Amino acid sequence: MNVSDFVRHHYRHFNAATLKDAAEAYRLHVDGGAKMMVTLAGAMSTAELGLSLAEMIRRDLVHAITCTGANLEEDLFNLVAHDHYVRIPEWRNLTPEQEKDLESRGLNRVTDTCIPEEKAFRVLQGHMLELWRRADATGERRLPHEYFYELIRSGVLDDAFQIDPEDSWLVAAARRDLPLFVPGWEDSTMGNILAANVMRGDLSRTDIVGSGIDYMLALADWYLETTMGRGTSDAIAAQGAGRRTGGHGATVPPEEAVSTVGFFQIGGGIAGDFPICVVPLIHQDLELPCPYWSYFCQISDSTTSYGSYSGAVPTEKITWGKLDVTTPMFVIESDATIVAPLIFAYLLDW
Repeated sequence: MNVSDFVRHHYRHFNAATLKDAAEAYRLHVDGGAKMMVTLAGAMSTAELGLSLAEMIRRDLVHAITCTGANLEEDLFNLVAHDHYVRIPEWRNLTPEQEKDLESRGLNRVTDTCIPEEKAFRVLQGHMLELWRRADATGERRLPHEYFYELIRSGVLDDAFQIDPEDSWLVAAARRDLPLFVPGWEDSTMGNILAANVMRGDLSRTDIVGSGIDYMLALADWYLETTMGRGTSDAIAAQGAGRRTGGHGATVPPEEAVSTVGFFQIGGGIAGDFPICVVPLIHQDLELPCPYWSYFCQISDSTTSYGSYSGAVPTEKITWGKLDVTTPMFVIESDATIVAPLIFAYLLDW
């Protein structure tokens, strides 16, 4: 029995049924010509989600990704240092002294997996510093992921690969020049390294790397281009000087859009909250017409709670102008390291 048949036969109720329904709605969404944004929170790259996500990208089932700075770099860490990772099966029972021993050995623990500092961080540090110094000297300024894409495309890391690059979602994304958005990138190891080099005087400025606001501008442009067929500059010009749409309700029905975009959220936090806000930004703040997100699914182990973004029910997002009454909405309350690869396998096996 293949994966899709297994899910259809066994996943009939509760979270299992939601998983099946969400996967089927995802496939119908993209088969109908719509696009899909995937957001990565947590440590999904260290969980090696690239084993399934890379093929999703190659099969044109993912059209943009928003991720944390950690997920951006940790896929590359795994690519060049996988053989030196250390798994800690008994991670729940470690004493503070055992944790200190891991630190002294240069092993940075992510749940049951330790990332080796010297083989991962320091190997990439030299290559990234070279790209940053070049940008510093020429006055260039690029978004964080663009440096990663350049590093991958340059081939300088090829001999250092310790896993099949076909299992790296970042390699797949770089090859397709996939739109990538990384809010809060400075909250990452490479972000810390950039800051340290500026403080030490090895780099003259931090703005060789774009900010979260730059990513929001890029995201708004991509969303409008994808859904309305023209970027922000053209849309503003077409709107006419001084003409305003009236803020709330300045949306267009899906049938009037060039395309629509769905939202597949793994976890919560900034990786999810940042990109989903682009729709109200466009139709409430920029006051340009655009469609709502046309599909929504979140995989989360966060229970429904007061004041929590990760624990908010999807219908709350209607009040914020992100989703519509007719948007298909799913919440799968489970471990994303189990659910996401299963959904991706189901979609790839369609």
